[in-house]
Amino acid sequence: MNTSYSQPIARPGVPAPQTDTQDDEIDLMELAGTLWRGKWIIALCAIVAVIIGGAYAYLVAVPKYQASTTLAIELQTAPIVDIEAVVSGTSTEDASLNTELEVIRSRGLLLQLVDEMDLLNDPEFNVSLRPEPVLSLEPVKQVVRNLIGAGEVEGPDDETIRNKTVAAVRNAISANVIRDTYVFNISMRTEDAVKSQRLVNTLAQIYIGDQVAKKFQTTENAVTWLSERVTELEAELLEREDDLQAARTETDLISPEALEALNRQLIDLRNRLGETRAQIALQEQRTEQYRELLDSDDFETLAMRLSDPTLNRLRPDVLEGDGNATQLFEARADLLISREENNLERLRSQETALAASLQRQEADLAEQSEDLAGLEQRERELESVRTLYETFLNRLKEASVQRGLQQADSRVLSTATPGEYVEPRKSLILALSGILGVMLGAAIILGRQFMHSGFRTADDLEEHTGQTILGQIPKMPIKRRDQLIDYLNAKPTSAAAEAIRNLRTSVLLSNVDEPPQMIMSTSSLPGEGKTTQAISLSHNLAGMGRKVLLIEADIRRRTFQQYFKVDENHPGLVAAMMEECTVEEAVIRDPRMPVDILMGDKSNLNAADIFSSEKFKEFLKRLRGMYDIIIIDTPPVLVVPDARVIGQYTDAIIFTTAWDRTTKAQVREAMRQFATANLRVSGLVLGQIDPKGMKRYGYGGKYGAYSAYGSGYYDS
Repeated sequence: MNTSYSQPIARPGVPAPQTDTQDDEIDLMELAGTLWRGKWIIALCAIVAVIIGGAYAYLVAVPKYQASTTLAIELQTAPIVDIEAVVSGTSTEDASLNTELEVIRSRGLLLQLVDEMDLLNDPEFNVSLRPEPVLSLEPVKQVVRNLIGAGEVEGPDDETIRNKTVAAVRNAISANVIRDTYVFNISMRTEDAVKSQRLVNTLAQIYIGDQVAKKFQTTENAVTWLSERVTELEAELLEREDDLQAARTETDLISPEALEALNRQLIDLRNRLGETRAQIALQEQRTEQYRELLDSDDFETLAMRLSDPTLNRLRPDVLEGDGNATQLFEARADLLISREENNLERLRSQETALAASLQRQEADLAEQSEDLAGLEQRERELESVRTLYETFLNRLKEASVQRGLQQADSRVLSTATPGEYVEPRKSLILALSGILGVMLGAAIILGRQFMHSGFRTADDLEEHTGQTILGQIPKMPIKRRDQLIDYLNAKPTSAAAEAIRNLRTSVLLSNVDEPPQMIMSTSSLPGEGKTTQAISLSHNLAGMGRKVLLIEADIRRRTFQQYFKVDENHPGLVAAMMEECTVEEAVIRDPRMPVDILMGDKSNLNAADIFSSEKFKEFLKRLRGMYDIIIIDTPPVLVVPDARVIGQYTDAIIFTTAWDRTTKAQVREAMRQFATANLRVSGLVLGQIDPKGMKRYGYGGKYGAYSAYGSGYYDS
């Protein structure tokens, strides 16, 4: 049989419970009812919390008084002289205002306050001066140190004490800017109203005095620095003036205007050189062409190019082949070409002269320009030093005038008055204590409600297992187990007795066609009431005139001896099964009820092996023929396998679950154990129900023999 144990277990013939998605939702009415039922716990927690809060507020907490002084930031204004770089006002930006608040709480100012007000001798701020508390752990710590050989611990040094005092003072100070203003408050919270007033007023004066001192020191630093710079610049100025004068003396320099004229001459010379070189190129080209025409005897073209009258006159004769004319033509042409070549040489000589002159003038111009540039650079540097010197000199005069004119950027608008009581806020502490107490009580109630893993109602048990609930048995009001039968006899109409009758009816009607003859009673673990239930059911069935046999199959523990007085050596179940004695000799009968009882007896054999034997099976068959109803009390399912073995021979299996104690996991595992043995549980019993507990959890008016409406039917 495959069974899923993450869901409620289905049993054969009974549909599995439907999973409702609303199960995961929170029932607000149920939640409110749970809280209401635990109202006394919540009230008790609230009262205890208020008492603790009141004790702290009125007896433990030290009263604190807060005094405040108001300061205003002066807006930026133009100084008497222009010296913003030396002494500046305070910016009105938010960052600047917040910076001022941090300055007020800075270590430097607080050290001045500690020294001026002698706070090192004030136990409120100097923790080392406070007496040891009554419940101090220091003696215990010293014993531990001695045991481990650590020796004495040296006390804090003066610097550590000073630092801790400053930190304590800082924690007592608060400062804030008033919105949309340049005004801020400084507050001091101490254990004395007058002390708070004196401390905050002193801190305000220290803050303003620190501003003036800082500005005065800044002015003095500026004057010192400017004096040094002016002296250095004056010496540098004189040095540069001497250097410029020496440079002018050593340099034979024309004026910039003459240098400009020389530059124009140089440009003209470059132009002439260019023209000459162009003429040379043209002359070289013509001369070369003339020689080529003469060498090639192209007399006609040569005559046309030279444009000479003599050549033009001889040309016709030369063309006609006159030899004398040809000689004359060549001689005349050679003369003319020689003249062109001489002219070319003249141009080349002129080019050489112009180039040399140009080179000299360029060198002169470069030298003159370099000298002039050097002097101009010296003049510019001199002027720069002179300007810087004059600027710093003016700044020095301004800073000197500024001495003694420093003012603070802040002023006190109102001094502090004796501090007002601010803490502890007793009413708030009491209110919060009450709220926390209510929350704690609610948490306890809800935690107990939602974290329990047992079953409080038959509905819960049936929903979780999918099994039929045969009965709900309240807790028997007895102190010892041997009082059970006396109680059933004395209180036949009690709620417990009626619950047993309801169980009897449910068991007998569970199969109308074949009412069960052999009934097994078991549970998950010991102590869940299965034995009490088996004995009570036997007692009730015997009252109907049935011949009933009650068998103690839990031969390991043998708890029947706590219910019935019997000799330990009397033969029992194992002896009767092994036929060491007859059944009639083995059974006992308590005079208080007409039931045959077959007690468990000791055996060297394993109990599971005994119950698995064929002999035990045959023994049960014999008993069926002897009795109308047989009830077998077996060991718990989760402890030993005996119940699963015996269950194979029974007609009905009653599984008992202890109210609000047996966990869901235990029941789920027990059902799984039965399923692995292919056994069908006839039904479940919710036993050991506490009526007061049911009322406490809000179920007292709803369920079964312990409900409110049953009070008129049952004996108490």
